[in-house]
Amino acid sequence: MSGSLWLGREGQDTLPYIPRQRPHTAADPVDELVDRLEDLIAAAVHPDEVAAILESDGMTDAHIRTAYGRQDSFALAEDLYARVERRYPRVAGPAADPWHASLPACLLRGLLFALPGLAYVLGAPLLAGPPNGLGMPSGTVPLLAGAITGWVWNQGLSHRAYSWLGLGDRPAAARALRTGAPLGAVLSGLVALAVAGPGELPAAAFAAGQAVYLAAATVLLALGRERDLLCALVPLAAGAAPTVSYDLPDALRTGLLLLSLAAAAGFAARALAEAGGDGDFDAAADDRPGPRLAASIPYALFGLGTAMLVLYAAVGDVLADGADSAVAAPSAVALTLSMGPAEWLLYRFRNESLAGLRESTTAYGFRKAVAATVAVCLGGYLAVLLALTLAGTALWPGASELGALRLAGLLATGMVLWTALLLQSFGAVRGAAAVCCTAGGIQVLALLTGAGRPSTVGPVVAAVAAAVLAVVVGVLLGRATAHRI
Repeated sequence: MSGSLWLGREGQDTLPYIPRQRPHTAADPVDELVDRLEDLIAAAVHPDEVAAILESDGMTDAHIRTAYGRQDSFALAEDLYARVERRYPRVAGPAADPWHASLPACLLRGLLFALPGLAYVLGAPLLAGPPNGLGMPSGTVPLLAGAITGWVWNQGLSHRAYSWLGLGDRPAAARALRTGAPLGAVLSGLVALAVAGPGELPAAAFAAGQAVYLAAATVLLALGRERDLLCALVPLAAGAAPTVSYDLPDALRTGLLLLSLAAAAGFAARALAEAGGDGDFDAAADDRPGPRLAASIPYALFGLGTAMLVLYAAVGDVLADGADSAVAAPSAVALTLSMGPAEWLLYRFRNESLAGLRESTTAYGFRKAVAATVAVCLGGYLAVLLALTLAGTALWPGASELGALRLAGLLATGMVLWTALLLQSFGAVRGAAAVCCTAGGIQVLALLTGAGRPSTVGPVVAAVAAAVLAVVVGVLLGRATAHRI
């Protein structure tokens, strides 16, 4: 919030330029000292800086007591600091931008989050069957169970991989992914198989393929191979597009699904091989302490909470009313696509908050700047989500009507997701995970007990969670110390 103490004149690099002492002419010698040192005092952020300037000027406590009537340099510094208004120097040249992010790259990641949903379009005939014992569409339970398990596992695995990458140890990140990704795929597949009912074996097989894809995608995204993942999804997108007008043979649908899956797995294996970590360990690196496994648990729980919120927004009506209800596909697609702009806006917030930190001269002014930045970024995200939802509803064949209550619930869910991601980016993942898991748990409990309709329970729970997270954001991010790089 201030410039360097050692301002000086041009060519002076280490010591401040302190005007020479002049004979006392003012009635109060402290006023004369203020006139002489005003520029340096105005740039100080604490009286101790002024005390350091006085001591560097050669003033001893004895001299200060005799000439200025103050006990010591600290007492005089506090008096001088109180008399001079703060005037912090501007930083010369453009400020560094440590939070720069490419918008096209973020949009690509949002597209990568949404494209796998086309697998459900392409594989829909393969999952057809009579409603299960709970009255829900065939395969709903194993598909949801496998998806949530994979979401939770891979969120924790991603955190562990990024932790190693943050330490500059790419081979260790590759080792974590090489071990964790297959385990997550096996676990998700087994969970889907365990909850599959009679006649739902095709859905369990589909869920197993979904688990393998999630594991491969986690590897590719963590290692920065977004383009490889996009290439792997090309057969899936190419096959899903004609299904709007043509009924493709089941063999072709299955072949395209397996082709995309094999491509993703192959690209992931190649990325892991190129990242290293599968040979002999470096003894010095092996002895270095790494991230604790327990540190990834809050991120896994965060994945659980967000998974429940997103899936509830998409299939809450189906889970409550059975096979006759429609899946809110445009809402789910809008939420996943919006994650790209959401990521870019998170970077933008970090950048703008640092600018506010440089420009603000009071704690209150900084809190106002942060609040304004949060409002702009959150408003921008909700506008993007609204546009995607309206466009998706208009273009999606047979989409259910988007009522005011459903739209409000979707926007409230989007607010929860963005503010939770914002808190996670500042390291406050425990609070974000607690709110998301609580909100998701209440929605699931309401479904299981039949307490209220999803179209009402969802928006209310999401709105309350959004309000709680907004308060947490205001309290936490209003402190300058939270914005350390």
